[in-house]
Amino acid sequence: MLEQRYRWKNKHLRMHVSILDGKASPTILLKNALYLNQTFRKWLRANIWIYEDRIIYVGENLPAQLDNCEIIDCTNEILVPGYIEPHAHPFQLYNPLTLAAYASQFGTTTLINDNMALILHLNKTKAFSLLKDLRSIPTTMFWWSRFDSQTEILNEEEIFSHSNVKSWLEHDAVLQGGELTGWPKLLDGDDMMLHWIQEAKRMRKQIEGHFPGASEKTLAKMMLLGADSDHEAMTGEEVYNRLMQGYMVSLRHSSIRPDLPNILDDMKRMGIDAYDRLMLNTDGASSTFYEQGVTDMTIRIAIEKGVPVIDAYNMATVNIAQYYKIEHLHGTIATGRVANINFLTSIEDPTPKSVLAKGKWVKRDGNSILDAYPPITWDEYGLKPLEVDWDLTLDDLQFSMPFGIKMENAVITKPYSISIDASGDELSSNHDECYFTLMDRNGKWRINTLLKGFANNLSALASSYSNTGDIILIGKNKQDMLHAFNRIKELGGGIVMVENSHVVCELPLTLHGIMSNVPIEELICQEKQLLIELRERGYGFSDPIYSLAFFSATHLPYIRITPQGMYDVMNKTVLFPSIMR
Repeated sequence: MLEQRYRWKNKHLRMHVSILDGKASPTILLKNALYLNQTFRKWLRANIWIYEDRIIYVGENLPAQLDNCEIIDCTNEILVPGYIEPHAHPFQLYNPLTLAAYASQFGTTTLINDNMALILHLNKTKAFSLLKDLRSIPTTMFWWSRFDSQTEILNEEEIFSHSNVKSWLEHDAVLQGGELTGWPKLLDGDDMMLHWIQEAKRMRKQIEGHFPGASEKTLAKMMLLGADSDHEAMTGEEVYNRLMQGYMVSLRHSSIRPDLPNILDDMKRMGIDAYDRLMLNTDGASSTFYEQGVTDMTIRIAIEKGVPVIDAYNMATVNIAQYYKIEHLHGTIATGRVANINFLTSIEDPTPKSVLAKGKWVKRDGNSILDAYPPITWDEYGLKPLEVDWDLTLDDLQFSMPFGIKMENAVITKPYSISIDASGDELSSNHDECYFTLMDRNGKWRINTLLKGFANNLSALASSYSNTGDIILIGKNKQDMLHAFNRIKELGGGIVMVENSHVVCELPLTLHGIMSNVPIEELICQEKQLLIELRERGYGFSDPIYSLAFFSATHLPYIRITPQGMYDVMNKTVLFPSIMR
């Protein structure tokens, strides 16, 4: 197989040229195709020759040899490049393989992925082995290199050591550093982070920001320190401010922030009609959000909101490829590019009926190709079922904090003064306060407080899915919380709800307790059932998966529950340390 960044060997290149000379046949010929030519910004007709994973020629000519060549009359087809997702979090219960397989059915054939779960849970050798083996799937997989854990973990210096981060940055599949969730530390003088940014620049790789609500001055400072793009604009004004400071702006539409329609309305109101510095992303949405599509969904919204059709497609293809310096491979239908092509029924409908990824059919005439994405043996990379070899007792659930945390929305938590008696083993359903415990997955530490606003009638929920992969317990009944924890042990990881000593809902996460190994279509059903059960018990927000993930995420205000303890984000201090068991 080829190198990650598609450096074809000499024998491959000679073979490609020989096809033009009529000495060999292409493997696929797309005849008389109406395709998007982004150089001329027009829909043109051409014959497209493909050999294995590469486009060999686009133009008026036909091959001299057609032995064993699949010939497709594309007179009634509309062809656009495979879509690129520039901001994938491929472990939001799904895993990199299941996300790639699912997204390909909607025309997204290139993913640029967060490496957080890999750097936190796998050693470098195992992680890089996984990256290498993912080359063989039809989807092209690129990656980021994180610079911080997005929370306060106990071994930050070890995991995000200089040598570890540098190895990730140097990896051929890594296109950028970031996202910079730890940017306040950078502004406060974190020179190691600044050094990593400089290293990424030296390697001609990009830096992805994470600057929600940033002022013009902060945006300017971060640009000076090396940031290149940001995906946190939530209004047209924020898009304008980022464009003014020279940023590439990634317009987000995700399960936690479905902002794209409003952003595009704002941009139209403000007269922003230049789209070359814009791209589209879905920011690691929960699986249920992807029922409506992936990148194709964002293109459709853009077209419906009056974005010129070619610009709408460009924001999901060539704009991204040019920004990440991979335009010689991706983002256009042109000679020499990787054969990622979507076949549409109309220009206004970006959801493809057929998809080629690396020259392989992954979808044909509306039907997925079942064996296009063969299974992966996850055990080989250290992603085994979660092994919990310790026991939890009622003593571990003893409440000890003078104040609790209150949910303002699905992901923002503030401190609040506790006025109820929380000394017993069960709380009343007359209020929306629950016991809350974050436990080390290895049983070494814990932190206990109360959580207000999550649910008013939840007996017990246990989750091995969290920002760090540690175990979350939420509920009103401590015995049921123990029961839910024990069920997680039996499953090898997952999310479990228990009521009256009976499991009412469970979602197994057999890949290290953080990811599912089932197809996303099946995961959607499981996730929907979890949301139904939670809503019946008072959960009133949009996305419980992100709630669980972000309880400990210190890139969000105001009070977070982290492995180090209860953490004040604004003052960057641990208010109450975690308790060692």
